[in-house]
Amino acid sequence: MKTIASCVQEIIATSPFLEEGLSREIINFSALAKDLNRPISEMLRKPVKDGAIMMALRRHQQPLQVENSKRLQSVFNQLGDITVRSNLSDYTFENSKTLIKSHSQILEKISANHQIFYAFTRGMFESNIIISTSESTSVLKAFERETQIGFQDKLSAISIYLPRGNSKIVGLYYQIFKRLAWENITLYEVVSTTNEFTIVVEDDLVDKAFSVIKRLKS
Repeated sequence: MKTIASCVQEIIATSPFLEEGLSREIINFSALAKDLNRPISEMLRKPVKDGAIMMALRRHQQPLQVENSKRLQSVFNQLGDITVRSNLSDYTFENSKTLIKSHSQILEKISANHQIFYAFTRGMFESNIIISTSESTSVLKAFERETQIGFQDKLSAISIYLPRGNSKIVGLYYQIFKRLAWENITLYEVVSTTNEFTIVVEDDLVDKAFSVIKRLKS
């Protein structure tokens, strides 16, 4: 059976900005209670009082426990180097039986040049290649027999080196995504390995995104 408290929790859980505002104590409970009255009344199918909603808001517990919050902050304090790479292009190809062979041609060509940025992601139906724009001609030649379904240039990548054990920290990526979303930064692609996390954004957002990532350490 739904209660006012469970309705409040459901609304907050699906509203990252609202959760952020509550955690930073910058939202007026009384004003928020009035704003939530109508949706909660509809969820419960009966009228509710603002005071009851405000009480539920005050009693709401953040999903992350204090202990995990400390571990999360510890990880952010230990973030390693932040690397920015610009002049990147993103290609999307439809998966095929010959796609890996085309992919191997690019790997063979760039294997000796460690200055070239390269990331390959294979999904169920399509694959993405993010590569330095200087290699565009090589990509188009290697994949000339493949079906290209997407392309975007003028991209930049920001790579963050995470401390070991980061995969055991609840909410790590959520906190990163939330802070980027709070600053209205759209992510074009996300690539990650065990201890390295890379976001790809359009060039006009890279400075803003870098500033957000850098502030994670503080």
